Amino acid sequence: MKTAVGTENQTSLTEFIMMGLSSDPDTQILLFVLFLIVYLLTVCGNLLIMVLIHVDSRLHTPMYFFLRNLSFTDLCFSTTIVPQMLLHLLAMRKTISLIGCSVQMFLFLVAGCTESGLLAVMSYDRYIAVCKPLHYSTIMTQRVCVYLTTGSWAIGVFVSLVDTSFTLSLSYNRQNVINHYFCEPPALLKLASEEIYKAEMVIFAMGVLIILGPMSLILYSYWNIISTVMRIQSGDGRLKAFSTCGSHFVVVLFFYGSTIFTYMRPNTKKMNKGDKVISVFYSVITSMMNPFIYSLRNKDVKEAFRKLFGRQSL
Repeated sequence: MKTAVGTENQTSLTEFIMMGLSSDPDTQILLFVLFLIVYLLTVCGNLLIMVLIHVDSRLHTPMYFFLRNLSFTDLCFSTTIVPQMLLHLLAMRKTISLIGCSVQMFLFLVAGCTESGLLAVMSYDRYIAVCKPLHYSTIMTQRVCVYLTTGSWAIGVFVSLVDTSFTLSLSYNRQNVINHYFCEPPALLKLASEEIYKAEMVIFAMGVLIILGPMSLILYSYWNIISTVMRIQSGDGRLKAFSTCGSHFVVVLFFYGSTIFTYMRPNTKKMNKGDKVISVFYSVITSMMNPFIYSLRNKDVKEAFRKLFGRQSL
């Protein structure tokens, strides 16, 4: 009988209401302008990286192959969240259908989990390049790069299916006001009207797989990279080695620091402003920062940019 009631409540729920980042109209206008600029920079920056890597043959290397996939993932990541958030900042009634919420959650998790895998793959690529340079071309073949990228997407889809299924299988008892600006599991779990321990443990286990697992590989890779670089006698050699890895490490700090805070801690049944601000970093800001971090600190990308636009100006 309890199951029947839960099913009835679940099927009667057709939409969610988002509280967003702020309820103040003036603040909402300011946030709309800010996030519109961020989104436009994200789209332009990531598309530019993808185009440069595609047209410049000098960038047809494993590192840039992974970077192009990362840019595509960032583009999907941001597009899943920001356009609807912009619409809600201007709307009086901030609603999303149950189906729309489910699709957004699934796509957001696919992009986020895939990005986590790609960041780990990129750290492994840098580890081979710095620590085993003589074997780099034989280890990081085109087939290996495709396998690593496909594996990242496959794990992302798997984790997303598991997290989305367990989150949406709960009964919400018509509690449909989400104190957040998009649909993600921690925010929805706080609305559940039944015991969420099982769902929490499953999401935590998936977090260990897709967050702590790749992060462990990243830490291992950078520990070996630092050890190798410190043995280089030439100061220029050390600087070059660190510069190839510094950009990636900055991205890792931003992405994993915020996701661990959100997904690897117990559910408090209360979403506060601090939680929403933290989620902005991994859901919006990181996708914008990645192309600028990699391009501004990378001579090859800057040279490809000058070459592309130099041709067009002639």
